[in-house]
Amino acid sequence: EVHLAESGGNLVQTGGSLRLSCVTSGTIYRTFAMGWFRQVPGQEREYIAFTDFNGGRRHYADSAKGRFTLSQGNAKNTLILQMNSLQPEDTAMYYCAGCDIGVCSVVPDVNYWGHGTQVTVSS
Repeated sequence: EVHLAESGGNLVQTGGSLRLSCVTSGTIYRTFAMGWFRQVPGQEREYIAFTDFNGGRRHYADSAKGRFTLSQGNAKNTLILQMNSLQPEDTAMYYCAGCDIGVCSVVPDVNYWGHGTQVTVSS
């Protein structure tokens, strides 16, 4: 069983930045991929970005390109999402996702979810 725990969500002004973290625990195989999604109440969960186990492959949704960046934290089991130039439309609950099949870009790929961390961008 894999467990994911997000942190770092907060209230920020337009144009500000936030750094979200996701810590993974449990048994992980080399096919594992991790990603981030977000969801606004009443809307579908939206893909943001994912990386494979070694961090050699990173993919971003168009909405994230140029503003959001994935990286590995100090511990190999930590995934960071650096978000810059935040806009009110980025307001959502952000979820860390774990995928056993090596890709993590659509909801059906996801085997494990974190509980989410709230990001609110004020105008």
